[in-house]
Amino acid sequence: MKQDLPAAEPLPVYQLHQVSYAYQSVPALLDVSLSIAAGQRIALLGANGSGKSTLLRLLDGLLFADTGTVSAFGQPLDQAALQHDEAAYAFRRRVGLVFQNADVQLFNPTVFDELAFGPLQLGWDKTHVTLAIETLLAQFGIEHLRHRSPHRLSGGEKKRVALASVLIIDPEVLLLDEPCSGLDPASQGNMVEFLRLSRGRTLITATHDLAIVPEIADYCLVMRQGRLVAQGSSQVILANQELLQQCDLTWLH
Repeated sequence: MKQDLPAAEPLPVYQLHQVSYAYQSVPALLDVSLSIAAGQRIALLGANGSGKSTLLRLLDGLLFADTGTVSAFGQPLDQAALQHDEAAYAFRRRVGLVFQNADVQLFNPTVFDELAFGPLQLGWDKTHVTLAIETLLAQFGIEHLRHRSPHRLSGGEKKRVALASVLIIDPEVLLLDEPCSGLDPASQGNMVEFLRLSRGRTLITATHDLAIVPEIADYCLVMRQGRLVAQGSSQVILANQELLQQCDLTWLH
């Protein structure tokens, strides 16, 4: 009798093996190995300078490992791979990064143009682009900002526009670098609520704000001085006070 073979394990969205990276000989990541599955909601925890932002940029293909290997969706993620237009298009269509400083991300003359930029670069037709923009403007409650210059917006408005400009291409993976940084309490609440309700995509959020972690993540990666020093469920990591103190994420009262 023929036996059914077990289903093949799905490929990880990301796989890193002994990855190191340095800025002009200053180490930023040291021997980082990890695997991220599709649909995981991950908090990337660490104090300032721990390597969180550098890791996000490697996952977004903006930086490339000095040593070690990085793969995304089962394919190498390196400079050689992204030199091919077809591979670069496919990757950019699937992964989006929201920077900590929205001013770095926003450079078009109006909010409408900002949202249109990514889809137009990916070759969408104008009718599709316009429909997607109208949907996102309504979803984020920023219809009244469509003709405004992004640089004349408040901090919370800039963050919403930056997030919408990434989400418009509906990426499978959303990377966020300190999304609540610099926001007033109301805007922070709106951002956390959005992340809490985000389902159906892989979500990786770099933060040192432990208070939001239970709302936005089920799993944590903990960075310290460029190294991945711990990983586990959010509940387990947040209960480990010794680890959090060692990583300058909390302090003794």
